[in-house]
Amino acid sequence: MRIRIDFAYDGTDFSGWALQPDLRTVQGEMQAALARALRVDEVWVTVAGRTDAGVHARGQVLHLDVEEAQLVAAAGRSPQSPVDALTRRLNGILPPDIRVHRSTVAPAYFDARFSATWRRYAYRIADDPAGYDPLRRHHVLHWPRPLDLETMNVAAADLVGLHDFATFCKARPDSTTIRELRSLVWVREPDGSVTATVLADAFCHSMVRALIGCLIAIGEGRKPVSWAREQLQARTRSSAIHIASARGLTLEEVGYPPAEELEGRLLITRNRRDAAEVAPHE
Repeated sequence: MRIRIDFAYDGTDFSGWALQPDLRTVQGEMQAALARALRVDEVWVTVAGRTDAGVHARGQVLHLDVEEAQLVAAAGRSPQSPVDALTRRLNGILPPDIRVHRSTVAPAYFDARFSATWRRYAYRIADDPAGYDPLRRHHVLHWPRPLDLETMNVAAADLVGLHDFATFCKARPDSTTIRELRSLVWVREPDGSVTATVLADAFCHSMVRALIGCLIAIGEGRKPVSWAREQLQARTRSSAIHIASARGLTLEEVGYPPAEELEGRLLITRNRRDAAEVAPHE
């Protein structure tokens, strides 16, 4: 059986999602908890998107494959369904900075990573001392200078679309930097803080934080509004772009197509996108 698990975590005390020797990671905690809950020696999972050290998630998704007999046996005499019993058992095992929202039986073609059609992140900043809440210090970036959201939104509009985001990504072998950025919008919240909502088909390593760092420089007046477009067109990683702190970033939601479209989606996303697909930037 393929099981989908929707979960959340506070990334403050984790060295990111992916397993690393002698470091505390979300993957390590999840796999250990699943192995214990299912009473097996080892479990491997696939996640919708790897997050860096310090990055949080409200709407993370993973999948794993398990024998039905193992899932039923793990539920024991629980009156709940085996998948609901799995959720309960996991939340009794996991540390308090990880919480499972639900476990469900997924279609055979569901893949937490390759079936996803979009990911939505939020980046939160307090640029006014009056709006800085120390109780949210691990989830909101404190910025000492005011930001001009109107200018930032004008610059952000130049980044939207299907592009090569090499300027904003840390290169990885055999990995494309072509992404479709569908939306990037800044809003001022009622408490005075600022939130950027960023939605794309997928993100490459450090892409969101680099985009935010670029737009912060524009918002506080250190760079002109055209700088974001110029950096995008350069397609070359630049030290001039500051990578924003992980603490303000949260993976909010991952979108998937209907069950009948999963097989087709899986085939599409497994094919590496060609640079020729990129539309010219106007």
